[in-house]
Amino acid sequence: MSRFIYKGSRTSQISFPLGGIGTGCIGISGSGRLVDWEIKNKPSKGSINGFSHFAVKAEADGKVVDARVLNGDLPPPYTGVPTRGLFGGFGFGPERGTMASVPHFKDVEFRGEFPIAQLKFLDPHFPGQVIMTAFNPFIPLDDKDSSIPGAFFAVEIENTHKLPLDYTVCLSVNNPVPKGRVNTFIEKEGLSLIKLAAEGMDPESPDFGDVTVATDASDVSLQQYWYRGSWFDNLATFWSDFNTPGKLKNRVYSDAGGRGSDTCSLAGHIRLNPGEKRALRFIITWNFPNRYNYWNPEKCDCGGDESGSCKPRTWLNYYATIFKDSTESAVYSLKNWDRLYDKTLLFKESLFSSSLPEEIIDAVSANISILKSPTCLRLTDGSFYGFEGCHTEAGCCDGSCTHVWNYAYALPFLFPKLERSMRSLDYKYNQREDGSMAFRLQLPLGRGRSSFRACADGQFGGVVKAYRDWKISGDTQWLKSIWEELKKSVEFAWSPTNEDRWDRDKDGVLEGRQHHTLDMELFGPNSWLTGFYLAALKAASEIAGCFGETDKAAEYMELFEKGKKWCDTHLFNGEYYHQLIDLKDKSILDLYSEGDAIIGGSAAKVYWNEEKQEIKYQLGEGCAIDQVIAQWHANICGLGEIFDNAQVKKALESIFKYNFKRSFREFFNPCRIYALNDEAGVVIFDWPEGKYKPAIPAPYAEEPWSGCEYQFAAHLIQEGLVDQGLQVVRAVRDRFDGEKRNPWNEFECGSNYARAMSSYSLLLAYSGFKFDMVKGMVGFNPVHMPGGNFRCFWSLDSGWGIFKATAEKITLSVLYGKLSIGTLSLPFIKGRKAASLSLAGAPAAFRQDGTDITFDTPVAIEAGSSLVIELA
Repeated sequence: MSRFIYKGSRTSQISFPLGGIGTGCIGISGSGRLVDWEIKNKPSKGSINGFSHFAVKAEADGKVVDARVLNGDLPPPYTGVPTRGLFGGFGFGPERGTMASVPHFKDVEFRGEFPIAQLKFLDPHFPGQVIMTAFNPFIPLDDKDSSIPGAFFAVEIENTHKLPLDYTVCLSVNNPVPKGRVNTFIEKEGLSLIKLAAEGMDPESPDFGDVTVATDASDVSLQQYWYRGSWFDNLATFWSDFNTPGKLKNRVYSDAGGRGSDTCSLAGHIRLNPGEKRALRFIITWNFPNRYNYWNPEKCDCGGDESGSCKPRTWLNYYATIFKDSTESAVYSLKNWDRLYDKTLLFKESLFSSSLPEEIIDAVSANISILKSPTCLRLTDGSFYGFEGCHTEAGCCDGSCTHVWNYAYALPFLFPKLERSMRSLDYKYNQREDGSMAFRLQLPLGRGRSSFRACADGQFGGVVKAYRDWKISGDTQWLKSIWEELKKSVEFAWSPTNEDRWDRDKDGVLEGRQHHTLDMELFGPNSWLTGFYLAALKAASEIAGCFGETDKAAEYMELFEKGKKWCDTHLFNGEYYHQLIDLKDKSILDLYSEGDAIIGGSAAKVYWNEEKQEIKYQLGEGCAIDQVIAQWHANICGLGEIFDNAQVKKALESIFKYNFKRSFREFFNPCRIYALNDEAGVVIFDWPEGKYKPAIPAPYAEEPWSGCEYQFAAHLIQEGLVDQGLQVVRAVRDRFDGEKRNPWNEFECGSNYARAMSSYSLLLAYSGFKFDMVKGMVGFNPVHMPGGNFRCFWSLDSGWGIFKATAEKITLSVLYGKLSIGTLSLPFIKGRKAASLSLAGAPAAFRQDGTDITFDTPVAIEAGSSLVIELA
């Protein structure tokens, strides 16, 4: 069965996010419920919004044949969810808002191909086949239309009965504001809308906002308000109203809602003959424009902080600069539905039609959903900002954390402008005068940088990412705007003001205290963090050469070569790269002062294990999953060799041998539990037999992190170890199978974790995609071409499309934007000749240099056009 079709128990954990980039989202569950209402500028995992739901009914000859909620069975348990309130929760059964006690469909088949979900509802009692399509526009490069705060639904009904039937599709949504609720019916431009808002609320308050429910159905009925009563009156009355033949009768209250809830219903009506089918469109849009920093409140002038009575500084969400309220975004969305859906479908089909292994498409598509989760924000000017992930009701680990977002390869290719905005903010607000980089950006912008020390992987990873973004975009002017900061960032390694003494002797190797993504520090040389340094030196050398700074270029390259040679010679033990440290030498810690450690105190207090007489939180002789991660980055970005190629391959084989656990049943893990029982995965560190394991190793050592696992898998594929790479990918995705965990929520330190977007690199690795838009070069070198055929999606700054190869023909198609190239590199055609080339159907001049197809002047491939090469 396809990985993308979920049935039965494999639907129980599903929450498929529907929302824009930086807008928050609503989840649609595997049973069709509207869950996880994360629309108020913070996460809200496990939430429902009152009685919000879809329902359908069928009528014949003025009688109701059947009516039921458009949900499947609620998955167990049925005791209730533990809460601290009274008369609800554990011991009181499922929440009434789940609608589980209302007639519903027996089975749901959920096809999840992000960004589009399709749910097929099955029940022998309902005289029709019902299919719901749910999405939010996801159009690479179009960041504006991909940032609409809304959830789009099309409910298609096919009459499978022998007689004509009248069908109703009804969407009910609860007004989510806490008090002063006002539900207003609006007719505009042929659309029917109900705006759910509040009366008398300060428009600058963080709580201010509204929701709109809308449809473009031509025949509608509605209830602005459900019946206001006590006990169970509201749902009982609505279900009686809905089961009454004909249309809903409107109900209006003149006073704003206080206690309780105020739900509205908007229904569309169609008549279908036997065998006929038609879809009705609905949309839920929201507008909660005012964000503030609730997770790390800034001090205010009164001496208190914003968690008290002081009014917080707010800023507008980007979407609030586009749409004045939810009604405006609803009208825009419905009026542009066809275009928005067609472009989203074009992207989805381009990705899912790729001839990549299904598990790779699964991993790539599932994790681009993170961009539509509350992990991601867009600031007022549209700049991108991200948490690491999500707590249940708050963002988790703020600041576009550089050492986590190092791994996230989806955004730089799908929305490169947004990725570059992260670099621009980083170098504007996070850099100290001497080049030290804070790794968490503080909001609101301009409040001052984080006072904690720099992290090595984030600091040098930023330089590599800037180099990558330059190559993706070809935007040398943008690179020039941050070049001075990039130089400072590199040279901080040997700066006398570097309190961590990274490379005091300027030998190309990090020896000092190195903060990193495991939230502590390594002391002494190691390939993991020095690799980032080497990659940054090599990238900076090329950039310096581009800007005519030949002395700098030579200085950086000489240092790179010196450091590379030392690492390859001294850090490789014959099987893998490791850390050089004498764990018994306490004097290593004495160089670092009081108050510098992340968990408080001096290095000696935090790191010295008095009982075991050794340094804590180190790798030592262990085998680390990220030991050659810098080479993974370099392979993607076109930086070339960082470590000896043969040793890199051997190290990857060793990680697969030692760190890949085919079962966790007998494996001891004192850390967080991300794999268990007979699940498989790759742990962060392991110590082969005969190697000394520190009494207390680095935090998280025994955990499998999907973001690191995908990095490792992609690197395996890059180095020709394809079968091993695919085993790792399958192990991860089998853990997120819909039954045990949500396929669209790979968590680490919280839900929707950014690091998991390393999965996009699997597409790059398998297709052998390379790029250098500074030079106008793109290339493909697939690792496997079954039957001589290959097809894949590609995306760069100016356009995206499809690459296809057969034994006779190569086609590079642009489906969106455009692509201007001077060279098309095709290593896999070695020994073949290009007989002819056409562009948009017309012959074009070219020459072939080995496996490169080159043009005297760059050729532009426009959207809807293709470059086609016929092979001899």
